[in-house]
Amino acid sequence: MEFFKIKRDIPFMRHALILNVISAVTFLAAVFFLVTKGLHYSVEFTGGTVMELRYPHAADQEKIRGTLRGIGYEAPEVQSFGTAQDIMLRLPIVQGTPAAGTSAKVFDAVCASEQGTTRQFQTTGAKGEQVSRTSCVDAGGKELVSLQRVEFVGPQVGDELAQNGLNALLMVVIGVVLYLAIRFEWKFAVAAILANLHDVVIILGFFAFFQWEFSLTVLAAILAVLGYSVNESVVIFDRIREMFRKQRKMSVTQVIDHAITSTISRTIITHGSTQMMVLSMLFFGGHALHYFAIALTIGICFGIYSSVFVAAAIAMWLGVKREDLIKPVKEKDETDGAVV
Repeated sequence: MEFFKIKRDIPFMRHALILNVISAVTFLAAVFFLVTKGLHYSVEFTGGTVMELRYPHAADQEKIRGTLRGIGYEAPEVQSFGTAQDIMLRLPIVQGTPAAGTSAKVFDAVCASEQGTTRQFQTTGAKGEQVSRTSCVDAGGKELVSLQRVEFVGPQVGDELAQNGLNALLMVVIGVVLYLAIRFEWKFAVAAILANLHDVVIILGFFAFFQWEFSLTVLAAILAVLGYSVNESVVIFDRIREMFRKQRKMSVTQVIDHAITSTISRTIITHGSTQMMVLSMLFFGGHALHYFAIALTIGICFGIYSSVFVAAAIAMWLGVKREDLIKPVKEKDETDGAVV
């Protein structure tokens, strides 16, 4: 399917050196911000308190965030789960505040914002045991919000999650290299993995520069971008191999330019439709999907750029040639094995 067909090949590789210099500068800037500013990790990685609240009506998440900022939490995580009445709070560790008193302090602040007072109730559980429940009630005794669960995530658990995330990223990289080396050739594998790491580092650089919160959902977005970029590289590499077979008289540069030009329509359709879905999550998905969508948006934009200008150019500079992808056909012996 094509929206349009370009009749003349665009000389992408003519400008490969300039564009890759720009990529290198962007990459180094991202590394600089990662080293100097670092990532702003969420509570899953740093440790903190997780609280679940239940409202009798749809909760005002912005109001809750404003309340939490007022008591010292600069970037609190507030999101609904299950229903609009159920709210989950993820609160990082605050220096000087004991973990045991965090939940009580937060719930008191939320209750005060609802013009209520905090009370403890004794209820009977499913097995007949006495259970203490914390609620916020108004002057008439009507429940305004209730505390359903409190859980403390220690820094050790956060370190374990960070290590597991790094292991997942490493396994993806190794898998991509092996897949491309088997399907194409090692030069394409090296080119693709350098282009993909370029995308990942730039995403991390954006999050370090703007100090956006780096959570497990952002890590999931980065892993998705890796797969997405690999798919784009595979499409271009596959077309390059096809052109090597069909166009015997073309040079390597001409083959790469023709392969990229012939896939532009497919690239616009695929990335355009994907970006529409991502933008819908960005604008309508709420705070829970905000940084996830931002990471995907950056990854999609730079994924197109790296697949076209970085991966293809690196493969060209590594000396990829027709013989690397197409085995030479052995000429048939005219004697057919007969000995005269």
